[in-house]
Amino acid sequence: MKIKDHFLTQEVFEIKETDTKGVFKTSPIPSNISKYYESEDYISHHQDSGSLKEKLYKFLQSFNLQYKKTILIDRIKKGSKVLDYGCGAGEFVKYIENDFDTFGFEPDADARKAATSKIIKAKIIDDIQNIEDQSLDAITLWHVFEHIENQDEMLEIFNKKLKEKGLLIIAVPNPTSYDAKHYKEYWAAYDVPRHIYHFSKNGMENLISKKPNWKMRKIKPLVLDSYYISMLSEKYKKSPLFWLKATVHGTISNIKALFSNEFSSLIYIIEKR
Repeated sequence: MKIKDHFLTQEVFEIKETDTKGVFKTSPIPSNISKYYESEDYISHHQDSGSLKEKLYKFLQSFNLQYKKTILIDRIKKGSKVLDYGCGAGEFVKYIENDFDTFGFEPDADARKAATSKIIKAKIIDDIQNIEDQSLDAITLWHVFEHIENQDEMLEIFNKKLKEKGLLIIAVPNPTSYDAKHYKEYWAAYDVPRHIYHFSKNGMENLISKKPNWKMRKIKPLVLDSYYISMLSEKYKKSPLFWLKATVHGTISNIKALFSNEFSSLIYIIEKR
């Protein structure tokens, strides 16, 4: 499938299935990938412009933050050591810092500065090697794993940093959801070339099953993602009443997913063996 970078450059990329069935990769990956993040509208780093898109993002984010924290609280004790990998501007780190011994890793200097300005107790780092081996109870990646090209290497590092039976929690978009199939090449969660990999539910299960150090424990939905992704997709299509159409198709996606489990985004809760 050929996908345009609707967000920034309008360049066209191709998505091809990898050796792992259900896992797809963007091709080609630009050597200067950092330039594809250089926009004031890139919402992970810039959230204060007051646009409708960002207001909706912040509204949905408040619900998602509580939901994500609940996933941790249900599985690990308060005070446990948690790393949010790719913490961006630090919203999740800030949200959980009073409940856990919290770290945030962020490679981008501007985002790291924004995160540092928000937090009180948590620590923001720029090198995961600064974390002691076998010290973490959980590592979270909220819509980050799809941006990582050297995934095998990073999975080894995560395994090294987690305690025995520590949790790796990965949230990624699902290209076999209803909204992905409906919007096709306009589906905003393809987000090429920033999203290097794309995982169907079966694809992520296949990837983890190949790794002897990991075991899939649970798959949970991110229900609200369908609405935000649908809104962006409608805007890429230049649809009139994009917000209304996004609400309709986001709702259809979630209703269908109640039966298929193919939600717009999925959270994979993975345990270190």
